[in-house]
Amino acid sequence: MIFPRVIPLGDRALTITWPGGISAKTHRWVRGLLSKVEKLADVEDLVPAYTTLTIFYNPAQVDYQTLSRRVNAILKSAPVDAATLAGREVRIPVIYDGADLEDVAKRTGLSTDAVIALHSERWYDVYLVGFAPGWAYLGELDPSLALPRRASPRPRVPRGAVAIADRQTGVYPFAVPGGWHLIGRTGTVMFDTSQGALLRVGDRVRFEPVR
Repeated sequence: MIFPRVIPLGDRALTITWPGGISAKTHRWVRGLLSKVEKLADVEDLVPAYTTLTIFYNPAQVDYQTLSRRVNAILKSAPVDAATLAGREVRIPVIYDGADLEDVAKRTGLSTDAVIALHSERWYDVYLVGFAPGWAYLGELDPSLALPRRASPRPRVPRGAVAIADRQTGVYPFAVPGGWHLIGRTGTVMFDTSQGALLRVGDRVRFEPVR
């Protein structure tokens, strides 16, 4: 494992950052540390992201130096078995008729059928949940489909829209503004007030074409 950097974040949190950018391997390290530090006393909250884990603590109970020593000791210990970190496997049916599907095909030099096949043939890791309740950032997209975000974001993207941008994909849980490329839609509910978010960090997602 590439050893990460541990730095303070204000007076009640510290952040662990792994170098090398976004990857499934790095995210497994993030989740591995998460599974260990959540058992520590004095930890109030944990926020995992693509290449970081932020630990919030009560400064009246523990100081930064003490907690950072504990974290570094965990980092130097044996790594967590990846098999123990396996999240749920979630399949999401998709009708591939998005407003940007033909444009994505044109810009990538692929047919629309090839775009659909490449998008639906792999499993995606849930790297991060945020932006809006129930929005999960999923990666990594096939490099053949990687496109920058739209130059002009839409003022309203419909609920259930399946979209791509850069090396990521996701489903809009609500009708909100957005700048990703819309390639399909699903009726799967990504968030409701009684159950919360459908997806959690560590889950794996696969999209299944519906004809």
